[in-house]
Amino acid sequence: MRIMRTLPVLAVLSILMFSWLMFSCSRTEPRITFGYIALVYVQESGGPQERFSFFIIPEDDDGIENLAELFLYHDREQLRWHISSDEWIRYERDGRTWIGTRSLVTGTGVTMPRGQFRAVLESLAGERSERNFTFDAPEDPRFPFPTLSITGGNFAVVSAYPVNRIISYDEQGNFLRTVELTGLTGTLDSLNLPGNARLAALWAEDALHFTSAFTDVVPIR
Repeated sequence: MRIMRTLPVLAVLSILMFSWLMFSCSRTEPRITFGYIALVYVQESGGPQERFSFFIIPEDDDGIENLAELFLYHDREQLRWHISSDEWIRYERDGRTWIGTRSLVTGTGVTMPRGQFRAVLESLAGERSERNFTFDAPEDPRFPFPTLSITGGNFAVVSAYPVNRIISYDEQGNFLRTVELTGLTGTLDSLNLPGNARLAALWAEDALHFTSAFTDVVPIR
């Protein structure tokens, strides 16, 4: 009889322990280990225009798939952005996963404020974590907008940015390869571009100030 009474107790304890484990896993708070906003000047017909990117490095014991919502706040200016899991961009770099958007926009006539921002990450279970960080990109461009020209199998870049990269595309505009330049002039052969490369653009970067410039594409051949 004692055995018969003990078995149901053990079964209940097992169920409770299993339920506790499931609950503790699903309620694990996500974490934001790093976040940034980057300013990109994009070449358009009316002159360079500002575009903004926002990315974080998330961590969650149940995996990135357990994450549901990403919010960005500028409390002083009462601004709020919302990015859901089916909207954000996800990519890998140096073994870390990044999520965010390259289309952070403000309302018409509203400039992106500088100062302190607050990122909030929410899991499918509703658990949240947040992290503050500062965006202090210059109000005015630190450098003139760069240019890229390609003629006769040679390229020439005019740029005061610390780092400059050539981005190549095929005839349909599909990305092929990025090459960091060691000099501002040279031959196309020295870049070792893919044989099907037909277009190229310049990506100039000032990583210290999270600022970049992206030119229009120019034909290679």
